[in-house]
Amino acid sequence: KHKRECKKRAAELRDEILFRQPESSRLGDCPICCLPLPIPCDVQKHNCSSSPVISMHCCSQVICKGCYYANRMREREQSLPTLCPYCRHPAPKTEEAWKEETEKRRMKRLEANDPVALQELGVDHYHDGDYGSSIKCWRKAAVLGDVVSHYQMSIMYREGKGVQKDMKKAIYHAEQAAIGGDPKARYNLGVEEMNNGRIQRAVRHHIIAASLGYEKSLEVLRKHYAAGCVQKNDFAAALRAYQAAVDATKSPQREKGEEWYRLKNHWKC
Repeated sequence: KHKRECKKRAAELRDEILFRQPESSRLGDCPICCLPLPIPCDVQKHNCSSSPVISMHCCSQVICKGCYYANRMREREQSLPTLCPYCRHPAPKTEEAWKEETEKRRMKRLEANDPVALQELGVDHYHDGDYGSSIKCWRKAAVLGDVVSHYQMSIMYREGKGVQKDMKKAIYHAEQAAIGGDPKARYNLGVEEMNNGRIQRAVRHHIIAASLGYEKSLEVLRKHYAAGCVQKNDFAAALRAYQAAVDATKSPQREKGEEWYRLKNHWKC
C-alpha cells in the first residue's frame, strides 16, 4: 500500500511539472530585439529560407530575420564590413572560407561539449542516414539539457530509427522537451493521449501548445470544441492566448526581413 501511494504521489508531482505553462517556447526571445522568436517550420532547419529564425554559426545564437535584415541594411548603407549581428564576428568573404571557419568553430564547440553543437552534428548525421551517430549526439546533448535533442530522441524511439522502438522512452523524451517549452513535443503528447482515450489530458497538452503559438494544436482544440470535448471558456482562453503569442512575435522590421529573404531566394532561383 505504501509503495502504491508513493507511486501515485510521484505521478502527481510529475504531472504538476508536465502541465505547467512555460513562460515561452524553447526558443525564448531574440537576443537583439528581445521579442519572442517565432516557432520554426522545422526544428532541424534554422537556416532554411522558410524558417523565421536564423542560427549564427559563429556564436550559436538564434536571432530573428528582422534583426539580421536590419544589420545587413545598415552595413550596406554605411559601406561597413559584414559582421555577425550578435557577436560582431567578421563574416568570411568566400563560401569556401565560410565552410572552413564554420567547421573549425563547430569542432571547438564540440570539444567543449556545447549541447547546441552536438544537436547540430546529430542533424547532419541524420540527413546522411547515420542514425546511430545522430542518436549518440542527441543523447549526449539531451543529458546536457538540450530541448531539441529530447524532441529528436522522442521521434527516433517512436519510429525505431537507430534504436529499438520504445514508446516509453519516446514519451519520456517528449515530456522532457515539452517541459522545456517545445510545442511540437507537446502536440505529439496530446495526440498520444488522444489515441489512448485520455481526452482531458490530451486537451490540456493542446491548450498549452496553442498558448505558445502552435497552430496545429489550436486546430485540434477547434475540432474537439465542435465535438463537445472542450468547454467554451477553455477554447476561448486558448484562442486568445494563441493570438497573443503570435502577435508578440510580429514587428514591422521582421515583416521587412521576411520580404527581403523571400525576394533574395526568388532571385537565386
